[in-house]
Amino acid sequence: MRPNFFHHLHPPSIPAEQSRWRYTLGAGGLAVFLALVLGFTGILEMFFYSPNPADAAQSIQIISYHVPFGGLIRNLHYWSAQLLILVSGVHLLRVIFTGAYAPPRRFNYLLGLGLFVTLILDDFTGYILRWDQDICWALVTGTNLLKTIPGIGTFLFRITVGGQYACESALLRFYTWHIFGLIFLAAVLMVWHLFRVRRDGGIAVPPPEARPDRERITRFALVRREVLAMLIAGAALILLSIFFPAPTGVPITDPAVVTEEARAPWFFLWVQQMLKWGDPFFWGVLVPSVFLLLLALIPFTFAQPEPAELGQWFPASARSAQIAAGILLLVVLLLSLKGLTS
Repeated sequence: MRPNFFHHLHPPSIPAEQSRWRYTLGAGGLAVFLALVLGFTGILEMFFYSPNPADAAQSIQIISYHVPFGGLIRNLHYWSAQLLILVSGVHLLRVIFTGAYAPPRRFNYLLGLGLFVTLILDDFTGYILRWDQDICWALVTGTNLLKTIPGIGTFLFRITVGGQYACESALLRFYTWHIFGLIFLAAVLMVWHLFRVRRDGGIAVPPPEARPDRERITRFALVRREVLAMLIAGAALILLSIFFPAPTGVPITDPAVVTEEARAPWFFLWVQQMLKWGDPFFWGVLVPSVFLLLLALIPFTFAQPEPAELGQWFPASARSAQIAAGILLLVVLLLSLKGLTS
């Protein structure tokens, strides 16, 4: 079979053991697929969305209930955004728990971590574009955290919000950040990340002499597996979009009013819970930054996996990194669950 463009994006062959779903979880390919769905549905929504505070929430209603297939498109956009955060998080954990951050992949690990943070911020800006009463608390709380940063906090608040009160002036700024800032940055980081995967030798595997199984699969078999995963993910995405519509709320009429449902989006619930403990800069900015710094330092400060242990889950030589990442994950999950139920 003559390879086409999509085949040439993959190496000619890869070890069979490290190509199985039980190792990769299909997370990297699914993240690319969900990003493509996000881009396509987002472009369609731009034809009808109005980034005007007086019209934004109403334009969401028009997209959902009056534009042919608009509700399906919006639901696909919403669910692909949520799943992209989950899948990207799973991919990051897979890299850590398999030791796939070892040299020469340390820089690409940082690229992936930066991409993950960018996707979270982009999801938050998309959440704000609903511009309904339910988003106002999260918007005000999140932007006010910027003010607590010593020295540059007020400047960051002004360039992010563009006014004195976020729920009155921030929509156009967040629309611009969402469409032209963060999406552009995410696209650059994603392409760079994928390029470095190939440049760094593809998926992390032990050296040939340490492989008990020398079997390899071709790029054609790999593409078939990826297409199958995309078809399954696409079907699941459509079912979610049909039976679980994206949330909508009443337009913002009084920014001072906080609804009973007011809370941070699910990926920031753990930060919301910590904010209840005291100083907003310490718990809302410094502690999350320390968590991120610890993740960034994993390839540089923790023990590196032995080459013979690459390509397998939980290599014993990199146990300290796994424990550190596991503790951070457990803290975030417990805080998020607490924030969801409180």
